Amino acid sequence: MLSRKLYQFSQEGKDVWIFLRDRGTWIERCRILDQTGDLVVVRYETEDEDEICSWEEIIRLDSIGAVAQRLSTVPKGDFHPSDLPTAEDYPEYERLDPPFDPTGDDEAADKLHSDKSSADITSSRVQESLDNGHTD
Repeated sequence: MLSRKLYQFSQEGKDVWIFLRDRGTWIERCRILDQTGDLVVVRYETEDEDEICSWEEIIRLDSIGAVAQRLSTVPKGDFHPSDLPTAEDYPEYERLDPPFDPTGDDEAADKLHSDKSSADITSSRVQESLDNGHTD
């Protein structure tokens, strides 16, 4: 199972974090380049005070204790939802609703309320249909 997931990560080309059991440390933000038998080739960078080093390392599959992949990041601090990086091709159900605005801007609240109202109407129609014995 681990070797299949490592192969999948190598094909995706995304950064992963690998925990090495024998060292008791994590290799952060590495890319899996190749996997042959029980050997895994990874590439990563480390940063010291005065230099940045690029490493390529061959790791035995038995030494890998865990592999983690970052799913998403959201910046901390004071920001507006429009500052978040979004893609217009995301489906509507995956987009964030605007937060409640305590200053009294009711446009966002009206949109949120109208969305909930239509969902409540649909839910009540389904319930009425079930109560009347319709099962289509």
